[in-house]
Amino acid sequence: MALLWLTFYGSVLSSSRMSTRENKKRIELLQGTLDLLILQTLRIGPAHGHAIAKAIEFRSDDVLQVEQGSLYPALHRLIKRKWITVEDGTSENNRRAKFYRLTANGRRLEVETSKWEQFSAAIARILRPATEAAEK
Repeated sequence: MALLWLTFYGSVLSSSRMSTRENKKRIELLQGTLDLLILQTLRIGPAHGHAIAKAIEFRSDDVLQVEQGSLYPALHRLIKRKWITVEDGTSENNRRAKFYRLTANGRRLEVETSKWEQFSAAIARILRPATEAAEK
């Protein structure tokens, strides 16, 4: 199963590329997780890669940081699936940038979101001790 890396503060897994002073750690997430986060971010409107990464960071209260090594392969994967398109433009600081936009197929996000909600609920049931579940 393919994995991606997102920076995650407080995780158990550390990265050899980060200094101990930075005290940043990583967690592995399923590839489809980043795809879903990107699609959700693009529902607001077209954005360039850096803006997508910053939006995910902001909306996760700085818990998730998407690295370029994960972001751009995910964007290319979504283009290949015809869930997003790309066009050249100019960023807010007047630099050339590629802007990504949802397609009609990409707006099928509700289907993917439903799958994610089922997946995360199943994981939560497994992680929750039986006594906690019985108390609720």
